[in-house]
Amino acid sequence: MRIKFSLIEVQPEVNLMANYDVNNKKIETIISWINEGIIAIPEIQRPFVWDNTKVRDLIDSLYKDFPIGYFIIWQNPDVKLKDGSVSTGKKVIIDGQQRITAMAAALTGMKVFDNRYRKKRIIISFNPLTETFDVANAAIKKSNAWIYDISQVFKTEFSSFEFVNEYVSKNPEANPNQISEIINRLTSIKSNLIGLIELSHDMDINDVTEIFIRINSKGVELSQADFAMSKISSNEIYGGNQTRKLIDYFCHLMHNPEDFETIKENDTEFTSGELFKKIEWLRNYNEDIYVPEYTDVLRVAFTSKFYRGRLSELVSLLSGRDFVTRDYYDEIAENSFDLLRDGVLDFINETNFKRYIMILKSTGIIDKDLVRSQNVLNFGYILYIVLKDKGTNPSIIENVVRRWVVMSILTGRYTGSPESAFDYDIKRIKERDIESYIANIEEGELSDAFWNNILVTRLESSFKTTPQYNVYLMAQINANDRGFLSEKITVKDMIELRGDTHHIFPKKYLQRNGINNRGRYNQVANYAYTQSEINIKIKDRAPKEYLAEIVSQCENGKPIYGGITSLEDLKKNLEENCIPLEIFNMDVKNYDEFLEKRRVLMAQKIKSYYHSLI
Repeated sequence: MRIKFSLIEVQPEVNLMANYDVNNKKIETIISWINEGIIAIPEIQRPFVWDNTKVRDLIDSLYKDFPIGYFIIWQNPDVKLKDGSVSTGKKVIIDGQQRITAMAAALTGMKVFDNRYRKKRIIISFNPLTETFDVANAAIKKSNAWIYDISQVFKTEFSSFEFVNEYVSKNPEANPNQISEIINRLTSIKSNLIGLIELSHDMDINDVTEIFIRINSKGVELSQADFAMSKISSNEIYGGNQTRKLIDYFCHLMHNPEDFETIKENDTEFTSGELFKKIEWLRNYNEDIYVPEYTDVLRVAFTSKFYRGRLSELVSLLSGRDFVTRDYYDEIAENSFDLLRDGVLDFINETNFKRYIMILKSTGIIDKDLVRSQNVLNFGYILYIVLKDKGTNPSIIENVVRRWVVMSILTGRYTGSPESAFDYDIKRIKERDIESYIANIEEGELSDAFWNNILVTRLESSFKTTPQYNVYLMAQINANDRGFLSEKITVKDMIELRGDTHHIFPKKYLQRNGINNRGRYNQVANYAYTQSEINIKIKDRAPKEYLAEIVSQCENGKPIYGGITSLEDLKKNLEENCIPLEIFNMDVKNYDEFLEKRRVLMAQKIKSYYHSLI
């Protein structure tokens, strides 16, 4: 059985109405649902992202009776209560949140939060003479031809007769009958019918996702995290709406700590409570190594407390679903909301979060660009929280988390299907001793073949962002290695201060000698962090040429390139940067040989670094 959806019409096939209820509802009905708390709109609590002109265009479309697309509503599962009765859940907006918020803001005067969590009005104006809409401004406010705020027209006490008389007195050129007709047309917007697709409460989350994909004109997949956040925000009985706010404010302040006072001023009810106090430490926090979004908070909180990796299961659990009987129970919903809140509280805990960041830094992760996979950082934090909950010795936690993060980066553990990997790992961590489990993974995935062959091959890359190259830099940071040909300035210093990445075989030198392929001269094995002044001095000469001058520098003690003045220190510097000593005699014909030798040395350094974490 199939159901066909479009922005214009819906043609359900026979017998599908058990799962899909397709109706037309008046706009005023939908808005009344908002006012009565029947439906949950997360964007009322989160920043409204539409530009005001988009709101204007939406209202204009309603006035002209243009189609604005269907709204998709998922009826929350009915939950069996302890006394045997059934509770009725709220309606969760799956698709159309921005449009509904826009309508409510423009037609009722409802305030929304901007991207800095300041409450604001979106005022749309209307000119009855020209039948045009615009975003309110100072010029419009002074004009007699405009209705400055159309929300006034939709108030119950609005009198069309009185308005027309007053309007015509201020605008003598206006025809009273025409103005009356236009105002009636404007007010009739609230009676416009909107297509509403109501999904049955017992539909599986995966089916709901598939429906969204088919309906959405752009084919954009709605994430499981979006479903979960809608589900959380719709719950007031078990404090889901408060948990939702806590997540939103935490994530916002991680990005914009300067908005702390603004949030505090504009949401006094929440910010005066205990939950907000738990994130007050963010007002002065400015680390950016791990900056989570709401998806990350949900994933960590859920996996660490429920020992599951698939967020679709979170939605089911919050609905009270028993996976065995497939029924819904209040006890399961209540326990699930409690567990999730505990997970969120563990995530946002100042001690937990800062301790985890310290572990990452001790690993050599001093810059967010060194770990491009957010899921690696997510699972590292999951592991930290789980082990802490188990009462594991702090030194063991640090050791395991460091190894796990680095191992995950090297092997690409959470690329491809991260949820499946999360689910697999967390269930085995629950069942097994963590040290034996990670040792087992190391034996299987970090064998001699990996270190001697696979890793060397993966370093054959022209992308600075390749994970294995980033781990090499982490190894250098961890070892406090100096930059190429630097006497004292370290790789850590240069990464923190955005130093230069130097081509050991200069790019222009290679190009001049026939190597013009970007993928060849931009090999990561040809990169090294170098002081700008050293890089400038080297220019475009062969390694054997500029290194000969550095050898002379060591012999006569007169620095030209950096401050190294002894051959012993020079050799040590080359070793720190995995430069083969054969480079003293190398030019363009030896370039490929150099890359091969250096990749091997880089792989060996990474191996030594990893084993130092054990």
